[in-house]
Amino acid sequence: MEVLNKYQRAKLDESNDEEFYSNPKFVYHLDGNFRKYLSGIYEKEIAESSTVLDLMSSWDSYLPNGKRYKKVIGHGLNKQELEKNKIFDSYWIQNFNLNQEIPLDNESVDYCLMVAAWQYLQYPENLTREILRILSNKGKFIIAFSNRAFWHKAPNIWTTSNEEERVKYVRKVLITNGFKEPKIIKKFNQPSLNIFNLINKDPFYCLIAAKG
Repeated sequence: MEVLNKYQRAKLDESNDEEFYSNPKFVYHLDGNFRKYLSGIYEKEIAESSTVLDLMSSWDSYLPNGKRYKKVIGHGLNKQELEKNKIFDSYWIQNFNLNQEIPLDNESVDYCLMVAAWQYLQYPENLTREILRILSNKGKFIIAFSNRAFWHKAPNIWTTSNEEERVKYVRKVLITNGFKEPKIIKKFNQPSLNIFNLINKDPFYCLIAAKG
């Protein structure tokens, strides 16, 4: 079911996303607290010997090192970043804002991950239905994000919403396109003081949805 209108899908920079991501960005876009908490969720949620798909990924997937996986598949827009991610058994490159069809078989993935990436989707409904198709019967879709983004590449639905509205928006897309009511996790770390200034820590939002 469609959730967004034409205006909500539009973004300030409508140029091809592949051009923006053509140069690798070997940096962390989320702080250490966020990454540690996300890895802890993966440790609890992802069963041993599972097939994991990390969508719109980069050079680090934040997956716990001690866990054994049947297979980890990566997807993204920059080949150099994906090549550096040593946890991947395979990967492919695809622009989901141009084509939302995922080249994987029905029920072939146990867990689908998406970190700090939903905010760039212009057609999240189509992609959500594809993720539902490729997930196994007990599969889960784990979406995590904070309050950061390349704002010129994010659609209006994201840039004109506050943080709570963004959570509600992601939830609405999930449940109107076949997923069960998601588990929602919110974590707000207190800012810390150093000798120079106040350091704000990234808020953590996560939705975990199972197939309906």
